[in-house]
Amino acid sequence: MIDHITSDEFLSAIHKLCFKLKVMAASMYIVVAGEDPGFDIFVNGHALARNEDALEKLAEQLKVSPLLEFFSADENSMALLLEQGAGDPDWARNLPEPQWFSASDGLQTVRALIRYLLESPAALGSETQPVLTELREYQHVLEKTAQRHLRWHLAVSWR
Repeated sequence: MIDHITSDEFLSAIHKLCFKLKVMAASMYIVVAGEDPGFDIFVNGHALARNEDALEKLAEQLKVSPLLEFFSADENSMALLLEQGAGDPDWARNLPEPQWFSASDGLQTVRALIRYLLESPAALGSETQPVLTELREYQHVLEKTAQRHLRWHLAVSWR
């Protein structure tokens, strides 16, 4: 049994689960701090999940934080992952406190990825357009999040 899991250990465990992003109907979605941010935070996130490995490499090349560095989970989202067959019940019971990030940090990554993909439309083959569409959804939500001085993180669903 695990007594405590650090944020780094948790992130490492999530990276190990990312192989499921491609084989399952995974989605990377935005969670905004608070009960109701006052705007729609829906983003599709399926194309981003399918292309997470390529986007991580691209973010590193562009010297911005990869999207999964903005991942965090609380008990509710981890319960959902366990229900969906992902994750380890031992470390899910010993989560670190959820991490919240500045919207401007997320926007830096999202905008860099959008710029690159607009300049290199063949970069992800037939996935470039779906990824761009979802990155623009992220940009829209993160801009509203920044305007309201709220914080955010990414979560993953395998549904």
